[in-house]
Amino acid sequence: MALFKKQTAGKPGEWYYCLKHQKVEEGPECPAKDRFGPYASRAEAGRAMDTAQERNLEWETDPRWHDKQGGNGTDAAESGRNG
Repeated sequence: MALFKKQTAGKPGEWYYCLKHQKVEEGPECPAKDRFGPYASRAEAGRAMDTAQERNLEWETDPRWHDKQGGNGTDAAESGRNG
């Protein structure tokens, strides 16, 4: 039995989405490596996976992150690949 319990950082009223348990939690309950947040409301935390998916899509389609190099028509990310 451990003498000291490692506490997670956070405050009541802060909402998190636990990736491991796939649920909304207040406090938080799980370690930072397993959660998104904090969010201002329970509803906002409940949409965490949708929000992440929307942000990923925005990033993947943002032309500022996919500059063309030279005249060969490849993305900057692809130009470093050996083929």
